[in-house]
Amino acid sequence: MDIIWHGHSCFELVSGGYSAVIDPFQDTSVGTAYPHVRLTADAVYISHEDRDHNFREGVTLRNTGKANPFAVTELETYHDIMRGRLRGMNTVRIFAAEGMRVAHLGDLGAKPTPEQMQQLQGLDAMMIPVGGIYTIEPDTAYYLCEQLQPRVIIPMHFQAPGHSNHRLRAPEDFTGIFEGNGANVQRYNANRMTLTPDTPAQVVIFRRPE
Repeated sequence: MDIIWHGHSCFELVSGGYSAVIDPFQDTSVGTAYPHVRLTADAVYISHEDRDHNFREGVTLRNTGKANPFAVTELETYHDIMRGRLRGMNTVRIFAAEGMRVAHLGDLGAKPTPEQMQQLQGLDAMMIPVGGIYTIEPDTAYYLCEQLQPRVIIPMHFQAPGHSNHRLRAPEDFTGIFEGNGANVQRYNANRMTLTPDTPAQVVIFRRPE
């Protein structure tokens, strides 16, 4: 399964030639941090209705007739610690294909329920927001990773050069906790990886999309 990062919280999962895009963003919503999202895919998934996550217009859906290989589980979570009273709800999705399970946590703003934590056990990869302010803070993100123990951890929704919101935390605020505890932090010279059952446990930092 290919995992491709298009910037911010936008990822693309590809299995058997079928492409699913998650949380495409409007270019103006993230300043000049990332290039325009203009993608072609078979499906698009939105965690919540903010313009840095719901830019459906940026994804052209093709009609190839291919069956969706992903079994998708949706978990309704809170976008804030006030049980959604500040920013509403957020949808966490688990994508299962090729015998692997990959979760995209969207703009998770509060710890999931015990039942949801149980459903998030045994993940092969997890994309988790780490920038704080509008999502969980880096230390909370680290705590969740320690509780869930996903094999591959991919931070998202963080400060990047040129981002319009300078209050977001840098990704190093999150990855530095892992490095301080001797974890395997890998800096890729690309914005993608191929996930297999043999991919070793690691925290992934992708190269910024061009």
